[in-house]
Amino acid sequence: MNFFGITLVIGCAIAIANCAPVDQPIEILKNTFDGPNGDGSYSYQYETANGIKAQEQGQLAGEKSLAVQGSYSYQDENGNPIEVKYIADENGFRPEGVHLPVAPEIPAAILRSLEYIAAHPQQEKL
Repeated sequence: MNFFGITLVIGCAIAIANCAPVDQPIEILKNTFDGPNGDGSYSYQYETANGIKAQEQGQLAGEKSLAVQGSYSYQDENGNPIEVKYIADENGFRPEGVHLPVAPEIPAAILRSLEYIAAHPQQEKL
């Protein structure tokens, strides 16, 4: 499965996982797809009647990798809006969202220690 296929599967899984069971199908209000184009680029977006939205654009970045950016949003079980914006490329998947945890800052003393260690590598004894 290519990168686009994985991304689309992830997006669909998120949408399905965050839908409450319903007796009727949920109407798709918007659904567009463009690609893959001759240059390897693509884009898609969709929106459903229950408030799920997703969009993504991707283009080739080198011979065998894609650079992708996009977002998806939905309401959680309490009705709170959840939105995630992301970039996925050779540096991995990097999501951003106010609901996502953020690592604490590294204390200044530890940063200085790491800088010292990087500047003074241990010498091998022969």
